[in-house]
Amino acid sequence: MKIWLNGGLQDLDDARVSVLDHGLTVGDGIFETVKSVEGRPFALTRHLARLARSAHGLGLPEPDLDEVRRACAAVLEANPLPLGRLRITCTGGLSPLGSDRGDQGATLVVAVGEAAPRPDTTAVITVPWTRNERGALSGLKTTSYAENVVALARAHEQGASEALFANTVGQLCEGTGSNVFVVLDGEIHTPPLASGCLAGITRELTVAWTGARESDLPLDVLARADEVFLTSTLRDVQAVHRVDGREVTAAPGPVTAKAMRVFAERAADDLDP
Repeated sequence: MKIWLNGGLQDLDDARVSVLDHGLTVGDGIFETVKSVEGRPFALTRHLARLARSAHGLGLPEPDLDEVRRACAAVLEANPLPLGRLRITCTGGLSPLGSDRGDQGATLVVAVGEAAPRPDTTAVITVPWTRNERGALSGLKTTSYAENVVALARAHEQGASEALFANTVGQLCEGTGSNVFVVLDGEIHTPPLASGCLAGITRELTVAWTGARESDLPLDVLARADEVFLTSTLRDVQAVHRVDGREVTAAPGPVTAKAMRVFAERAADDLDP
């Protein structure tokens, strides 16, 4: 396995990052997960634009996006996979212990791992913890993911693949690694970015390609929605057949099934939409 670390390819077993890297000590970093299909990344331009936005929001230097593109191409060429999870990580780099950043420059890592096709439907749970839609990290894709780890572990304990959060005012927000959509009276709705959810790339494309509406939604909409589905880089569009103890009838429903089909067709036509 070859990865890209700070300027070039290295064998995974030989690659080293300092134990004092700010990404390790305080979670000071940003990342992107990009789907690759037969060695070609999907929607890379959109992912890199979001990487730059996250860097700006966290106060990190903007990554050299040309270098990141070269790194992605080199890693995918060195590790041929039919379906891959390409991970771009940029951290605050070598820093003193504590929250202050050092002056040694950022750390850039690009790696890829094998991914499996997702099933057409899945189960989700809701969790009692909230997203802070007014927090400093709201809407940023950062490496501070411990809250997601805890919530996802609870989902797995209950036979689900995802946990969904409300925000601090009780509105439906997002999953640990996905955006959520509901179908009400035949119309698709998803929480707006102001809810605190991540500006998901797959979410953005799904809204554009299906005409979904951004709507403030109470968390209990999940108990009455006709259909529910998730979007993410590796899920694409995935129907939900169970929310907590509620079975969602005949998932995927007709609206979700159409959204799945439209996304698959449009994504196949253009790998960098």
